[in-house]
Amino acid sequence: MSNTLNDYTEYDETTEYLDRFGLLDRKARRQVQRKTKATPKAKPTQADVVAQLTEDVAGLEGGFQITYHPARFEEGWLLDSLRIFYDQGLIVDVLSQVKGGKEASVYLCKANPATGLDLVAAKVYRPRQFRNLRNDAMYREGREMLSSEGGVIKRRENREARAMRKKTSFGQELTHSSWLLYEYGTLQRLHGLGAAIPRPIANGGNAILMEYIGDERMAAPVLHSVVLERAEAHELFTEVLRNIELMLKAELIHGDLSAFNILYWEGKVTLIDFPQITAALSNRNAYQIFQRDVVRVCEYFQNQGLACDGTELAEQLWWQHIGVKPGHKLTDEDPV
Repeated sequence: MSNTLNDYTEYDETTEYLDRFGLLDRKARRQVQRKTKATPKAKPTQADVVAQLTEDVAGLEGGFQITYHPARFEEGWLLDSLRIFYDQGLIVDVLSQVKGGKEASVYLCKANPATGLDLVAAKVYRPRQFRNLRNDAMYREGREMLSSEGGVIKRRENREARAMRKKTSFGQELTHSSWLLYEYGTLQRLHGLGAAIPRPIANGGNAILMEYIGDERMAAPVLHSVVLERAEAHELFTEVLRNIELMLKAELIHGDLSAFNILYWEGKVTLIDFPQITAALSNRNAYQIFQRDVVRVCEYFQNQGLACDGTELAEQLWWQHIGVKPGHKLTDEDPV
């Protein structure tokens, strides 16, 4: 079903965003054009003109010329996604692509010296038409949906919730924003709890700025590509297990944990990629997802010479920290 301007209450910033990225159909775009033409604008004052000129040079035209040479198809959305961090005085350059993916790519950025940092990483989600968040509903079950302002969207009471249920273009953009904000909020929470994750710095409409692991010559490799001595393997397995337990105590499950989503740098591990974070108590698939995470981790460390049974370990940790039957949804009447 196509969308018209009636799907939106007014020509606001969200509608402008959808129009700019080609997410309104022709009929809706004509309505936008008629609506904007029908609303006379007051003649700008000299102060307005000066303010607009100042705003115009604050972004890309004002000096955000990057070292990295993006491919033609990625240039527009990359610069648009990272412009907010430039305008906020957090980054001054994009140096290279660290990691490419179907859902998001990570870029090495030069931090503004005023931040006290040298290098930072920007995780930029790809445009919706190029993205493939597989089985995302399985992970979102039990999670609150967040608006672009970070507030909770009540599932049955407003137009945002209706748009998300109907999967309109507007609703899909809201789902995307909620997905990103939930990942950023999770990073903040886990970092505060002492998890071995990149420190989150800021979030924009389509990107997350965070601590960079590595140096200017190379990014930290994923653990999967590293061969460990037995003693170091035992030490790092203990650290990964600490993080798995820390998340489980917070009623969270990584959702896609494996040696491909753990970085290795200077003898330490860092867990990354949290968009599929899963609620342990309110998601019916939680135990299945948790068990898969633990099994994958154990498979890597088994190859490094450690004896560990992922299935048995997952069951032990689940009962120790969650204490309800797998697949059971906790209610107010259940004991905690």
